[in-house]
Amino acid sequence: MQKKFLITGANGFVGSALVAALRRKDHFVRRALRVRLETQDSVEDVAVGDIDGYTDWRAALHGIDVVIHLAARVHVMHESAIDPLAAFRIVNVQGTENLARQAAEAGVKRLVFVSSIKVNGEETADGHVYCETDPPAPQDPYGFSKWEAEKALHRIAAETGLEVVIVRPPLVYGPGVKGNLAQMLRVLSKGIPLPLASVHNLRSLIHVGNLADALIVCAAHPAAAGHTWLVSDGEDISTPELLRRLGQAMGHPARLFPCPAVLLRLGARLTGRSDQAARLLESLQIDSARIRRELAWNPPFSIQQGMQETATWYRTAYL
Repeated sequence: MQKKFLITGANGFVGSALVAALRRKDHFVRRALRVRLETQDSVEDVAVGDIDGYTDWRAALHGIDVVIHLAARVHVMHESAIDPLAAFRIVNVQGTENLARQAAEAGVKRLVFVSSIKVNGEETADGHVYCETDPPAPQDPYGFSKWEAEKALHRIAAETGLEVVIVRPPLVYGPGVKGNLAQMLRVLSKGIPLPLASVHNLRSLIHVGNLADALIVCAAHPAAAGHTWLVSDGEDISTPELLRRLGQAMGHPARLFPCPAVLLRLGARLTGRSDQAARLLESLQIDSARIRRELAWNPPFSIQQGMQETATWYRTAYL
């Protein structure tokens, strides 16, 4: 059955893929944007300005069945805010709570909130894999703000009857990706040797098309409401294997050489890059079996397909 969707953050990396996926399924889509875009497509846009506790969502929410809330202040490598947690809370907590309350008042049935695996923590060790029943353990302002937003949404659901669904993805990749994975692609394209051959971690990933598909399932499945779901491609790989697969797909084989991980961590600490090194060296695994079992969700893209699509996009766009 066709539904009417409001997508926040609709012109971002994940939002663009989600809008396209919804349109392919013939759903009505309205994009909530900071400012209107001059586009030729048939998607309806509503400008809402900056997102905080005072944003007026009434025009955007009119007639909407489901909100998928992607817009957020995201984790940044070089933080400039004097009080980072306060800055994250304005958008991620106060902005989300305000949207949810107005959505309930407007008669919206369900709100799907894209949170982050950072709510669970930064890494896994000793064979542990994150699952939905693990106690939250955020370690940075971004993770804390997402956890606080989740709690606020559950309170609003209890007060208003709004159906709330929480989705916590790990690293998202695919055409248009930015951040660390885009940097990996640049390094591979230039043939720069990397001292990562001795790394033996495992990390969960999710292709942007798989995440979009999971969000659509969470927007419609009756059993999704009131729950938190962890999603991934279902195949965990090491950093060296990730680089090898991307390099092979790009036609620029990864040039890796061994270096003890302890030396890499020490060098990162001395240069103020410990956070960046952790994403390359440590494990972060999640168990996405529950959403597959209870919501019958199966990712449409294999990790190999996702890597190939990502590499093809980068090669076409930049090489």
